[in-house]
Order: sequence, then C-alpha cells, then structure tokens
Amino acid sequence: MPGQPAVERKNMDKKDILSRVDHTLLSQTATWEEIRQILDDGIKYGCASACIPACYVKQAAEYVDGKLPICTVIGFPNGYHTTATKIFETRDAVANGADEIDMVINIGFLKDKRYDDIEQEIRKIHEACSGKTLKVIIETCLLTDEEKIKMCEIVTSAGAEFIKTSTGFSTGGATVADVKLMRETVGPEMGVKAAGGVRDFATACAMIEAGANRIGTSSAAKILD
Repeated sequence: MPGQPAVERKNMDKKDILSRVDHTLLSQTATWEEIRQILDDGIKYGCASACIPACYVKQAAEYVDGKLPICTVIGFPNGYHTTATKIFETRDAVANGADEIDMVINIGFLKDKRYDDIEQEIRKIHEACSGKTLKVIIETCLLTDEEKIKMCEIVTSAGAEFIKTSTGFSTGGATVADVKLMRETVGPEMGVKAAGGVRDFATACAMIEAGANRIGTSSAAKILD
C-alpha cells in the first residue's frame, strides 16, 4: 500500500501524523523564501513530501538534495487542461526532480459520463510519471456520492497510486464521510489522500481513522500545537 496504513487514534502521535503529511504551499503569491521555509519545515518534521508549484520544483529538488520528496500539481486547480498539456507538465516536473505528481481530473468529463476519456488520461499521465507516484484529485465537493464511487473505480483501474479528495481551491475540502467512502470503495491497497481544510491534529487524526494514509495541509506546524 502506498504510504502507511490507517490506524486508530489511540495509537497515533504527532510524529506519526507528520510522517503522512504532504506539507503544502500552492498559493498564487508563493515566493521562493516561503517555499524554502516549507522545505525546511518538511525536513525538520519528517513529512512525507513538500507539495509546491511546478515552477519551484527544480530549485527545491536541488535545495533539499534528497532529504525530502518533492511533490507538485498538474492541471491545477480546475483540471480542464488538455491531456497533452497535462502530460507535458508531468514530464517536465519529473525531469526537474519531482518525486510525486498530484493531477486534477476533468470534472466536466465526469459530469458528461466520459469515463473512458478520464481513465485513458490518467493512464497516460501515470506513464509520463516514469515510475513516480501519481495522486488523482477528484474534487469531492463538486461530486455526488455516485460520482465519487465511479472515480474510485476509474482511478483504481487506471493504476494510479493514490486517489485524493480535493485541490483546496474549490467550494470545500476533505470530509471524514468522503474519505471513508473512498477507502471502502478502493479497498486496502490504494492510497487515499485527504486534502483541504485539515488544519489541526484532531482533524488529521479523524481523516486517518476514516482511511486516509496521506494528508495534504499547509498547517503542519499547527498539528504540533
């Protein structure tokens, strides 16, 4: 299974939670100094990765020098880039040193029931990852439960390593109910990432108890409070 398995809260500590965190900074105004702080904190806290804009991947990979995996986002945040564009973004990010790729699906295609097009896009991006980890963002706040279940099935079939709840840039973020539904649907082998609105230790614990084995948050320091 990608990442660590879900555990009960009584067995969790803050170090364990932080080891499951993608320490994230994706704001439009992010500067290198702010990115550098995310990287320093990610190394200090023992985070799973730092998730940052693609324009900083090469500089970040050189800066951390193998001490912290670098994650970036593709087709972000709306997902309606062409597949060719997403593939280019992915190859460019991997060439620049990205270890993990978080891509956004085309949500309009899902609403139109273009399931094969979505699966083929994920397969092509997974191939472009060249062995690096792929997480597929489905933006749960915009989906019905039936659409969430369908996307779990598609992402599993396409071979990605993780399914992820949210970009954090839409109308809502991760919920315990959505994480539980996703885990129940994908089974024990696929990774589930909860992102968006996870800002403290209690919320992170709740997401992991529900079945998440990766957390996306810009609030890693607050988890320590």
